[in-house]
Amino acid sequence: MSQAPASTDIEILDPVWIPMPDGVRLAARAWLPKGARENPVPVILEYLPYRRRDGTTQRDDVNHPWFAANGYAAIRVDIRGNGDSDGFMDDEYTEEELDDGVEIIDWLTRQPWCDGNVGMIGISWGGFNGLQIAAKKPESLKAIVTICSSDDRYADDIHYMGGCLLTENLGWSSQMLAYSSRAPDPEIVGEQWRQMWLDRLEHQPLLLEKWLKHQRRDAYWKRGSVCEDYGSISAAVLAVGGWADAYTNTIPRLLAELTGPKKGLIGPWVHKYPHQAYPEPAIGFLQECKRWWDRWLKGEDNGIENEPVLDYHIMDSVAPSRRLDERPGTWAAEKIWPSPLIEPLRLNFSEAGLGQTIGNGVLHLEADQRVGQAAQRFCPGMRDRNELADDQAGDDALSLTLDGEILDAPLDIVGAATINLRVVPRGKTGFIAARLCDVRPDGSVAFITTGMLNLTHSPDHEKVTPLVPGEPIERTIKLNDIAYRLPAGHRLRLALSTSYWPMIWPSAVPLSLDIDPAGCELVVPVRRGEGPAPTEFGPPESAPPLDDVEVRPESSERHEEVLEDGTHVLTLITDGGKQRLAATGIESGRTIREVWSLNPDDPLSARMEASWSYEVGRADWRTRTETSTVMTCDAEHFHIRAQLEAFEGDALIFEKNWDITIPRDGV
Repeated sequence: MSQAPASTDIEILDPVWIPMPDGVRLAARAWLPKGARENPVPVILEYLPYRRRDGTTQRDDVNHPWFAANGYAAIRVDIRGNGDSDGFMDDEYTEEELDDGVEIIDWLTRQPWCDGNVGMIGISWGGFNGLQIAAKKPESLKAIVTICSSDDRYADDIHYMGGCLLTENLGWSSQMLAYSSRAPDPEIVGEQWRQMWLDRLEHQPLLLEKWLKHQRRDAYWKRGSVCEDYGSISAAVLAVGGWADAYTNTIPRLLAELTGPKKGLIGPWVHKYPHQAYPEPAIGFLQECKRWWDRWLKGEDNGIENEPVLDYHIMDSVAPSRRLDERPGTWAAEKIWPSPLIEPLRLNFSEAGLGQTIGNGVLHLEADQRVGQAAQRFCPGMRDRNELADDQAGDDALSLTLDGEILDAPLDIVGAATINLRVVPRGKTGFIAARLCDVRPDGSVAFITTGMLNLTHSPDHEKVTPLVPGEPIERTIKLNDIAYRLPAGHRLRLALSTSYWPMIWPSAVPLSLDIDPAGCELVVPVRRGEGPAPTEFGPPESAPPLDDVEVRPESSERHEEVLEDGTHVLTLITDGGKQRLAATGIESGRTIREVWSLNPDDPLSARMEASWSYEVGRADWRTRTETSTVMTCDAEHFHIRAQLEAFEGDALIFEKNWDITIPRDGV
């Protein structure tokens, strides 16, 4: 039985200093069960750059005390160069970061309250490095829970999709510049906080520069991608995600490739923990983690390894909306993955749409830079709740659409659809964006899933070969995994375009295509039959939240306009609010402004700007960092201007600027 913590159940330690071999100290916060010093317990590690005393504090305050109350020590560590930790961070998932993680695990096993068994948990960054550290095989790391993460840093992260450049690449760089440039806490590091902050500011990298210098899947992206060697992971892996999130493809791959203990869980959620997630239903996720830890860290024979390898939510069709607070559907399970219950439904292309007939005439896909306005955010849930896909009808009107017959029975799509294409390009470079959509009887069109492919790339994305206008090519596009029930009376639609702004940076020249139906096929994974009974999840549990104070409420704005010259401008303003945190007394607030602009007649007019402002302080200690990054392009280069400013009170104490030009390499 699980239990919620009482104040007498746990001991909180902060700061805990963890020494690294090079003399750097990493700052941590620990929650110990009562009596752990006398009777050691397994330890759960979460290892992030997002600042344990103000960045993830509210989440930590409800997750980790719950683990401690249920028999596990929990520890939350700031990656070097972040929060109160010494040193500097110059990129994501560096060997230094991963080696530090191994050292942390070794240090934990030598603490009197640790019984020698360690697990890792993390969402996003912490899910990534959990997999990557597991691949280094530290002896004491017996199990991990990886949430909303990736096994392939090039194919399934925030930088590139199908070899196409995601504009979120810039947004994430600006966000990390704001995240990592914040000041350490004087209450923890003492009077050296200001010099420590200035040194940190001086060493801040513009991560976009490094990421944009690797536009193909090269050694830079392969390092840290555990898909290069799934056999390196022997720890038990519970892989978790949501269909609305950007990272769900990892889970089916892990279940198919890992040879050790493994289990998957996918709900309808965005980029959040499943007990705090939306759309509903949220579940008792911490209890599921405890069952995983109980089996693989404590050796309890609870039978979890005999349960279905995958529990997942088959989403029902609902009217499209930027915000969905609830997503109806059905929980299902698979005994093994890939599942024998899933069969391919093969649909041909023709002038009449999708079906069993192969068309005789050429289909024409004309370039239109306006496609993509109804897209969901690349990774919904990282800013606010209003980031899902809108009605697709507007984008479909500007795309080549192929519709199936009206269904006379429901169709359960489970897995990753693929599209085989034979096309004749009318230009030398470009990409295809493909969407599966649900054409509803009321005329609205709901988004199901999408996929992109840079047509100049080799299948492994390591080589770029310009297209030859007029010369046929054959390509296969794999769409993102999904579980979606198309009801009777609905139609399945495939929509194709050669632009998808503002998610994907446009090619230098608009690309139009002629499509040969004889060489084309849509392969849809369809689940037929009943699998094992899915897990019955309990209600969400956690420790009670602390008495934080809302200083400024959250809010968001979305503005779309068309200027006199035809330029389309999308502006998103997100105020993350400001909170005074009971655990640390810190007041933390953030605001974000993002602007995408493009004239549909000129893809070289593409421009994106992302600006962040972060406040961290108390009544007698006020700091603020502000970042701004702007990217434009010409036919041959990307141009980047960025700025970092730091304020103590109202005084500007530091400024750093970047002005960078990077050659385009097939994108």
